[in-house]
Amino acid sequence: MISEIIKNRRAVFPAQYNNQPISKEEVLAILESANWAPTHKRTEPWRFKVFHGLSQIGLGKFLAETYKNTSEKFSENTYNKFIENPVKAKCVIVICFQRDPKESLPEWEEIASTAMAVQNMWLAASEMKIGGYWSSPGIIKYMDKFVQMEEGERCLGFFYLGKYDGELPEGTRKTSIEEKTVWM
Repeated sequence: MISEIIKNRRAVFPAQYNNQPISKEEVLAILESANWAPTHKRTEPWRFKVFHGLSQIGLGKFLAETYKNTSEKFSENTYNKFIENPVKAKCVIVICFQRDPKESLPEWEEIASTAMAVQNMWLAASEMKIGGYWSSPGIIKYMDKFVQMEEGERCLGFFYLGKYDGELPEGTRKTSIEEKTVWM
């Protein structure tokens, strides 16, 4: 049931991934679920760049060097994570959105549609027992230096994917939905 998948979805980080590969077919199934997200005026603004296999090494090097060259407070630990995490993952999907310059839709609606596409990916991955994690470090603004971006396209982050062992912790919420809802 979808409500159970929603409740059981968790962020699963690259350090938790095992060495099992993710097939191209699994990645395509996850991406197909993204394509069915709601979208105002059917603009379908989500765009994805898939790093699967050896290309993940180059992504890690680019992220680490970009961090090193742009950081005001350099950390060797953070630098190493930028190199290692794309390789620990079995697939990294760069999350982008593209605005049509002729459309008058507010930017937030296009970002919201893209976030819903990522939620669909996350739920599909969870159902397939594949862990996911959305990361949006400040260096995403430099992704156009590494991958081709179309006019009006912008990076919103990275979706790391990997298979994992064991059970994930049970989810909790600080307050109930009743405490967050006002009935009029």
